[in-house]
Amino acid sequence: MQISIIIITKDASNTIKKTLDSVVLFDDVVVYDNDSTDNTADIAKKYTNVNLINGEFVGFGPTKNKAIGFAKHNWVVVLDSDEVIDEKLLHTLKTKHLDKNCVYVLNFHAYYQDTKVKHCGWNNQKIKRVFDKTTTKYNTNLVHEDILTKGLKIEELQGNIKHYSYNSISDFIIKIDRYSTLFANEKVGIKNSTPLKAILSSMFAFFKTYVLRLGFLDGYVGLLISYSRASVVFYKYIKLYELNKKQKDSKNIC
Repeated sequence: MQISIIIITKDASNTIKKTLDSVVLFDDVVVYDNDSTDNTADIAKKYTNVNLINGEFVGFGPTKNKAIGFAKHNWVVVLDSDEVIDEKLLHTLKTKHLDKNCVYVLNFHAYYQDTKVKHCGWNNQKIKRVFDKTTTKYNTNLVHEDILTKGLKIEELQGNIKHYSYNSISDFIIKIDRYSTLFANEKVGIKNSTPLKAILSSMFAFFKTYVLRLGFLDGYVGLLISYSRASVVFYKYIKLYELNKKQKDSKNIC
């Protein structure tokens, strides 16, 4: 298959093996690692089809573009280090004639530990992940990055990605801190925020995930996801408030 797999990693030793096992039939797998402190790199080195690169993380969009630059083939499939390609999608990628003027969407099934999440807005998400690197690239967003699609067609491929995004409560806490910090750094001086906005937005985020998106039907897992969603919303706006305040105070001093 003349397709490169792109994976950016950071301390992914609990999930990376499952991801790499699912792409052993691809001859070019770029693992772009950001100074992992666990044995992520050691695991990746065991795979003969892996090109392991150690590089700086500069936000999701820019970092993915940097990693794609190491791809041997023009066509790329971008995966996270906790995602697994299923057999149906593997067959599609092997047999389908890909159109370079098209960006392809993949269907995602989300899991907490080994429990499939059926609600919360997590199941059957459609995310753009397959494209020709000579035609387009990711935008420069530090978080909530996306592939540029102006003038291009969008089509869904048959098959699924199994997303094992969280294996413990600690995983939620780590990602809440990481994503909220990236959001605040990206929006400082651009977007306004207040403590009241942080509180009200987080309350609505919980209501939206747990009630409107039927998270309560997922039981304990739905409650955990809904509360975590509320937490990341609260912290991204309260961090943004602090950064804006510091920026304003420094200007006043000058």
